[in-house]
Amino acid sequence: MVKRLVPLLICVAALSAGSAAAAPPELRLGIQQALLVRGGTETSANWAGYAVTHRKPFASVTGKWVQPAATCADLSSTYSAFWVGLGGFSKSSFAVEQTGTLANCSAGSPYYTAWYELYPKPPVLVRIGVRPGNTFSATVSVSRRTKTVVIRLKNVTTGKLFTKKLRMARPDLESAEWVAEAPSGCDYSGNCSTLPLTNFGTVAFSHATATVQGHRGRISDPVWSATTIELHGDQNDPVHPSQAGANAIPGALGSDGGSFAVTWQPLPPVG
Repeated sequence: MVKRLVPLLICVAALSAGSAAAAPPELRLGIQQALLVRGGTETSANWAGYAVTHRKPFASVTGKWVQPAATCADLSSTYSAFWVGLGGFSKSSFAVEQTGTLANCSAGSPYYTAWYELYPKPPVLVRIGVRPGNTFSATVSVSRRTKTVVIRLKNVTTGKLFTKKLRMARPDLESAEWVAEAPSGCDYSGNCSTLPLTNFGTVAFSHATATVQGHRGRISDPVWSATTIELHGDQNDPVHPSQAGANAIPGALGSDGGSFAVTWQPLPPVG
């Protein structure tokens, strides 16, 4: 089965303090590109982490992560995103509601920023200060009755907080996710391919919870079904080719059921 997770579109231009701006269609993140399903693990061309699904719609998702540092080779341009969100996981997904941070390399120099996105609308960059080692907490909440989405992203280290309430006609509430992603580059005709994945080392997620019909639980909660997602950057999907050039592999859940780490790995030698 080939499944593409909704990609997010992110502009890498810096913003003034406290500002937010719509990004042009250059980088896209979001919907997963699942290529192989085996047991409780999926192989993806762009996502690494965990997703949970339930027969009832999710109302919210929360999580924390420690911003990793980008290791940049000379003159290289690579990309990575770390986020929590709702939607984008199922084969038929049409939307994602998500917020997170980036760790990119631009011509060999590291670049960090924050963002949110209600796909299929373009993402919005948020200047709340992003540095390696900063801890971030995020919550995405959706009301089906009022069709409103509340984004909350906080730099716990500095105390800076961003919140935004938005309207969304058709949110996807079939899944909740905690993800490290290789963004996609898209041209103005909508043709996309996965971009080179930044060497981010390891990113640690924690306090991962989701809510369904008033029930709040962690990834390991037996109320829903959890899937491990591994990013393999050597996939050659003819529809959405991957140029990630690396793997990203999530570890096992911690004893609390809501923490894990994703580790960047180089591709193994060919032959």
